[in-house]
Amino acid sequence: MEYYELHPETPQRRYIDKAIEVLRGGGVIIYPTDTTYGLGCDVRDQSAIKRVLDVKNETSEKLLSFVIPDLKDVASYAKVSDYAYKTMKRLLPGPYTFILPAAKEIPKKLWSKRKTVGIRVPAHPVARELASGLGAPIVNSSVTNRVGDLLLNPDEIRAVLNAQVDLMLAAGALSGEPSSVVDLSGDEPEIVREGAGEVEDFR
Repeated sequence: MEYYELHPETPQRRYIDKAIEVLRGGGVIIYPTDTTYGLGCDVRDQSAIKRVLDVKNETSEKLLSFVIPDLKDVASYAKVSDYAYKTMKRLLPGPYTFILPAAKEIPKKLWSKRKTVGIRVPAHPVARELASGLGAPIVNSSVTNRVGDLLLNPDEIRAVLNAQVDLMLAAGALSGEPSSVVDLSGDEPEIVREGAGEVEDFR
C-alpha cells in the first residue's frame, strides 16, 4: 500500500492527485472524512466495488454509500424531492448520510433492495477533492477490520489492511463516531442511525 501523510491544514495536492490516479486505475483507497476513515473506489468500477466488499468481509447485500463533492449534480445520482434538497443543502457538507431513491446512472450493485442509495458530502476537503478530481462519486464505507470494529488510527489501519488496499491518505487519528444516517426516500424522514450529525429535527 502506498502511504502518504497529509498536512492537517494544507493537504498536499500531489498526494491527492496520486490517489485520484489510483481510483481511475480501478484501485481501492483509504481516505479521511469528517467522521471516520473511508474505504473507497470509483463508483463506476464494478470490480473495484467487489474489492471493497471483500476487504470489508461483506456480501453484495451491504449498502455502500458514496461521496460527492457538493449538491450541484446530486440529481444525476438520486431522485431528490424539494424537501430532501432543502434539508441536504442546510446540513451539508457535514457528518450525514442521506438515503434517497436511486437514479439509473448509479450501478445497481449500490442500490438497496428498496432501490435507494446513500449520499455523503463530508465536511472534509480531501474527500470532496477526491470526488471532484475523479469526476465521479467515490464509494464510501467506514474502515473496519473483518469483524466490523472501526479502525481509527493510521498505524493500526496499515497493520491490518496494508496488503488489501492500494493507497492511503493519512490525516491522524479520527473521531470514531460514524455519520448519522437519515432516510429521505419516503414521505417522512426516518432516522436509521444516530451518529456524529444532530438528528433532533428528524424526530
